[in-house]
Amino acid sequence: MSNPNNELEPLTVLILGCGNIAGGFDKCRKPTDFPYTHAGAYIRDNRFKMTVCIESDEARRIEFMKEWNIQLGFASIDEMLNLDYQFDVISICSPTAYHAHDIEIALQLNPKLIFCEKPITASLLDTERLVEACKTANVLMAVNHTRRWDPAVSELQADILSGRRGELRSIVGIYNKGILNNGSHMLDLLHFLVGPVSIINVGKPVSDYLLNDPTIPVWLESEQGVPIHLVCAHAEDYAFFELQLIFSLGVLTMEEGGLYWRERHAVESTTFKGYRKLDDGARYAGEYPQAMIKAIDNIYRAITRDDVLVSSGESALLAQRMCEKIKQMALT
Repeated sequence: MSNPNNELEPLTVLILGCGNIAGGFDKCRKPTDFPYTHAGAYIRDNRFKMTVCIESDEARRIEFMKEWNIQLGFASIDEMLNLDYQFDVISICSPTAYHAHDIEIALQLNPKLIFCEKPITASLLDTERLVEACKTANVLMAVNHTRRWDPAVSELQADILSGRRGELRSIVGIYNKGILNNGSHMLDLLHFLVGPVSIINVGKPVSDYLLNDPTIPVWLESEQGVPIHLVCAHAEDYAFFELQLIFSLGVLTMEEGGLYWRERHAVESTTFKGYRKLDDGARYAGEYPQAMIKAIDNIYRAITRDDVLVSSGESALLAQRMCEKIKQMALT
């Protein structure tokens, strides 16, 4: 039944997992700040209503329910199979090791969309199976490769296509904490910005996070022949996720994962006549904090208006296939 104002009823949401990405990262942030979490984004958008959360840790579950005004909580998603609840959106925020089981059960609940943290699973075969299962069940899958929803990244994609910054000469990316865990973010970002890329060579793996997910240096090339080099930082030192794009008219660097950008322009040298150099440029705040709000809006429009998902199971699968190929090349 529609409401008196002929507006759509809010989409109902089940959040599975009550950790940092579910809501913890927003716990100490101001209500006026852009949210970094699923719950933080849903509660800011009155087109959604969180109705149930799932968390095996009872104390954490109770705290989460109180923090986000969620009326019902359960220890396991399996409990939902015996209850008469319907959800439009199910957010998978559980640890990666549980994703395969959680998505399988989520599909039995017949949601309109599953919003899954990356990676979908740690196994390429499981990821392929589950992406196909969602398609077969006619359930949309969005994957939280967050930067696809960052307005600054979308603008950069348009700049590359239009040539506004000149010709793209090369790209250097720096990441750590695993080729799948964080490298998939980098590879997905590259796919979004420059399209398909080919693996030219790989370097020596660095074990800085999980034993079965090393950080690996990689040499890539875009279909347009742009050389791309991904180099490794070490996760035990500090978090590092940056991308430097070298254009004919200057250099643009994404810093701190997109929280900041640094831009330098090619200018005439005042020291060496006839030469051009890069100016000191400027560092400015990025639009990454808007990404989760944009993601939730895209999800709403995909459900209600058939808009295309900016980050989908299919796009995440492409990145994971490349991660697996890189790992196989590095370990043989």
